[in-house]
Amino acid sequence: MTRPPTAAQRRVIDAADPVTGRLRGTESQLAALVKRELAFRHPRPPHDHFLTPAGHRVREETATAAASAPDATEPARETAQEPDRESSGVFAARVGGEEGAEAGPSRIREVHSAWQGLLELRRMTNPHGAVDRPCAWERTHLVQAAALALEAAGHRPAGADTEGYRVRATPQPEAVAVRGPDAGALRECAATLEQAGWQVGEHTEPRTGARYLLASPRRT
Repeated sequence: MTRPPTAAQRRVIDAADPVTGRLRGTESQLAALVKRELAFRHPRPPHDHFLTPAGHRVREETATAAASAPDATEPARETAQEPDRESSGVFAARVGGEEGAEAGPSRIREVHSAWQGLLELRRMTNPHGAVDRPCAWERTHLVQAAALALEAAGHRPAGADTEGYRVRATPQPEAVAVRGPDAGALRECAATLEQAGWQVGEHTEPRTGARYLLASPRRT
């Protein structure tokens, strides 16, 4: 990309589906994004357009800037926000530890829609349309992808003062750590992730003896 997208193109990017990256816009707008390698046209009908990894980065940069911009109507806050809070208005999988993480009917609908969108993204981008294993988007958003699989299956994320699962990044490539309140919850999380196409192993923290899961997206 030789120059940043125009304001109109940014609006199209910002309006993309937060999970699948599906775009809506005029033919000229979509063609311009493809030319800049921010989008691609799917080869199978209905030939929808989707964000490329570069397009997703532009979208995420915009959302991050909007979330971190100071509100002129409120005094500046000295405490940092949780990194995965939904302050930008964009759907975010709950990784555990968020404040005020309610699981009302609207949240349940959002999670269901996001999971169905992710399955559709698998179908459109995996070889042979396979939906039983993670796609490239999930491999670049490991924590969010694992958390979405858990939340979509009905597992409860940990709140600021409540027990539940917590998904965190690890130093290992393509692996996340999943912790739960007890051994039973961990086993249930492991079963859900395996059904969603992840390879899962149970491990023990050397210092504390606490059990946790190490999960990686399955390739075959």
